[in-house]
Amino acid sequence: MSITAQTVWNNCLEFIKDNIQPQAYKTWFEPIQAVKLTDNALSIQVPSKFFYEWLEEHYVKILKVSLTKELGEKAKLVYIIKMENTYGNKQPFTEKIPSANRSAMKSQEVDVPLNNKSPELRNPFVIPGIRNVKIESQLNPNYSFENFLEGDSNRLARSAGLAVASKPGGTSFNPLLIFGGVGLGKTHLAHAIGVDIKDKYPEKTVLYISAEKFTQQYIDSVKKNNRNDFIHFYQIIDVLIIDDVQFLSGKTGTQDVFFHIFNHLHQNGKQVILTSDKAPVDMQDIEQRLLSRFKWGLSAELQTPDFETRVSILKNKLYRDGVDMPDDIIEYVAKNIKSNVRELEGAIISLIAQSSFNKKEITIDLARVIVEKFVKNTKREVSIDYIQKVVSDYFQMDIDTLQSKTRKRHIVQARQLAMFFAKKFTKASLASIGSQIGKRDHATVLHACKTVDNLSSTDKQFKKYVEDITKKLSV
Repeated sequence: MSITAQTVWNNCLEFIKDNIQPQAYKTWFEPIQAVKLTDNALSIQVPSKFFYEWLEEHYVKILKVSLTKELGEKAKLVYIIKMENTYGNKQPFTEKIPSANRSAMKSQEVDVPLNNKSPELRNPFVIPGIRNVKIESQLNPNYSFENFLEGDSNRLARSAGLAVASKPGGTSFNPLLIFGGVGLGKTHLAHAIGVDIKDKYPEKTVLYISAEKFTQQYIDSVKKNNRNDFIHFYQIIDVLIIDDVQFLSGKTGTQDVFFHIFNHLHQNGKQVILTSDKAPVDMQDIEQRLLSRFKWGLSAELQTPDFETRVSILKNKLYRDGVDMPDDIIEYVAKNIKSNVRELEGAIISLIAQSSFNKKEITIDLARVIVEKFVKNTKREVSIDYIQKVVSDYFQMDIDTLQSKTRKRHIVQARQLAMFFAKKFTKASLASIGSQIGKRDHATVLHACKTVDNLSSTDKQFKKYVEDITKKLSV
């Protein structure tokens, strides 16, 4: 009875399976197909050149032993590399790959002697010419759960992050999407999850990357005609963290490749963590198929921290820096800087620096000077509270009246204007805006924004309201 390529390969796989980790076997050997057997040469098909290089770099010895057992000392292995030919040399580069070219495939046979050639790995994070196969996590160890203080504004997101870190890929929070305005701690929390996973599961491959860098790597891969290598690199990651995913807006080619990477990771029980400055429902120019996948897991919002949380953040920052500061000064800073954590910590650093450089004692008067300068010189992010105050003052009513359930026309219009400007000047979600302006739902906010747009173009007096309030908020 003549032996077949499949029989030989199946026997090799039995031996390999007993000698490597199950996850490694699933990732690197299950996708391989036996193609043909000629004399002592077994031909196998691998998905890309990246795959072949990885096998040669990491599994050449076990391949040699297993194949020698089956075919003897003269055994040879031939790789048939399935490569994606996205572009011909003369075609101009565009970010979107034409669908006609996307499926064009070619095969390349590589006759490889069974010894380790140490090929250069197609790792987007490796500088060309430097042989380094290790995938660095790109995580910042200074961002930890320990210094990400819990408060009402972040409790859900932080708790979900802890759950994911304890069991990556094994919770219903997959993907975990953390969203919120500037400086509220999205990047910090994303890093903290990654750092905790690396600590608990050192064998897992964790990778943090910004959506902007991911896009640039994808563009480079298309230019160099190794898009498949790019995809396979990301498909071997156990925990993928992508920061500022809203950056993918309008980038059709990058969204397409991320869609396939996301599907592979999710189907194989890998964890995906995303951050964004807005909720999925508010994202523009992101394909619906991607948005629907963002909603598979949990979307957790980071909101502006309340006074107590701001005080805790400052005390923790001072403790870590070994600085002692009176409570009344800490409370003064926390009371006057409300917009985000980054500005809050920046103000306290400025206060410490002024005290140290000028050898001045930290007093309330010094704090007042620093906070006033800091707030004045920092690009202010308009808060929803501030918008409600400006609108209420403009229409000579108090905030409680603005938020009330009354249907009086002038109050309804004031409330709709507050919602309109909250959407225009902040990065809060529609649901968050509605919650803070009279406990309305996101549909009410959406209706308010459309009403303001319509009235601005048909009612001269209403248009003047919009212009006046815009000037007040832009000061």
